[in-house]
Amino acid sequence: MAALLHHRQTEPHPQISPTPLPMHRTTLVITLMIVAAINTVSAEEQTDGGRSRESHIIRLQPSAFAQLPTQIVRPLQEQGCTIPQSFVDPQPHNVVQGELRRKGQMDWAVLCSRDGHSSILVFGNSSPTRITEISRRSDGIFVQGIGGGKLGYSRRIGIVGKQFIIGHYRAYGGPEPPRIYHQGIDDAFLEKASVVHYYHGGRWLELTGAD
Repeated sequence: MAALLHHRQTEPHPQISPTPLPMHRTTLVITLMIVAAINTVSAEEQTDGGRSRESHIIRLQPSAFAQLPTQIVRPLQEQGCTIPQSFVDPQPHNVVQGELRRKGQMDWAVLCSRDGHSSILVFGNSSPTRITEISRRSDGIFVQGIGGGKLGYSRRIGIVGKQFIIGHYRAYGGPEPPRIYHQGIDDAFLEKASVVHYYHGGRWLELTGAD
């Protein structure tokens, strides 16, 4: 999935076809980290029985998340989504809720894995008919060496607010954020870098996260 996408509202349970937009600094950081991770994985695979990267990814069914409303679980199941789990937390994660499109409106964001790729599905106002897909990327590139000759999946999403967004922009530069009125999604390649997806002016921007 390209890092920056136009917002697209869908009909119930749609097949989603995002449109890529140009790369900028934060996307370049992620790209460089991914290249480094692929090189690390190649070396680690030699000490982990030669297993494929995919075999190191734990994926959970949407029904495993008790906090997800039924109206969100159903379209995830119909789209064939599973939720990949990072190596850092044994508790189910990569499902978050926050004020992602406007202040005072609660939205869900789910890291959905299908056909070897994961993207973030945002359910606007917790509606199963207002789905936006952003940041589609191959699952395999997020599998990295985690020590002891082991590999682990390393993509994780979380909710961040104004302090995080402005603080990281001031620390690391990158695209200047708009005025921050609501929350964003931190999309992290653990132990390497992250970007923040922030909804503004009818589209999802990609802002500076952790370097």
